[in-house]
Amino acid sequence: MTQDEAILLLEYVAAACPAQRISEFTPDVWGELFAPYHLDEARAAVITVAARQPFVAPADVIAEVKARREERIELAHVVYDGNPTETGAQSAASRRALITAAADGLLPARTPAAALGTADRLALPPGEPGPYTNRIAAARATVGQATPTARDGVVNPRAIPCRICQALPGTSCKVRGRRMRDVHPARLDDAKRRAAGLPPIDPDEARAAEDRIRAATAALAAQTATTEET
Repeated sequence: MTQDEAILLLEYVAAACPAQRISEFTPDVWGELFAPYHLDEARAAVITVAARQPFVAPADVIAEVKARREERIELAHVVYDGNPTETGAQSAASRRALITAAADGLLPARTPAAALGTADRLALPPGEPGPYTNRIAAARATVGQATPTARDGVVNPRAIPCRICQALPGTSCKVRGRRMRDVHPARLDDAKRRAAGLPPIDPDEARAAEDRIRAATAALAAQTATTEET
């Protein structure tokens, strides 16, 4: 939250609690206290706190914000498919980024089975007994799942959803129900565009481009066949 946003938040507090005293230095203090949080979530917390008490203290608002963020993290059941080439610090940073995204409300609420991708029975390596369940299944599901390392400012592709197979953030792409060792090229392209600050590709435009390529390929093939016949 910026200093200007802290002023907007205080205006919201003043509207919800007209009797609350706000001095000329209050925005400076609130700006420092609420710097780690978003204006929207702080504003929602103010309404919740003001509904149960006549005055709104920063500590009460922050406690409400933290409670809602923890709730979103719990409901998202964050899972990160680790990259064998990552260092421990890089892997921890990738998982923290997913947890932050969940707290910000960018990851949807989902069941543990959906988060782990273990709704179907896991394929087991040859010669090993099974089936594996629960936490063991989660460990088995992450073995050998190579994640493209985020380098040169490229966002880790598994930190965003895939528009091809609809894989959720933190999970692997799939083809015909089987996990891919890599991600769909479109997902990697989307990650690169996000890292560069560009808007995501419009799916309709992408499909139209693919249709044009297929039509051009078919026309070229037909022309080649005609030439060969003559």
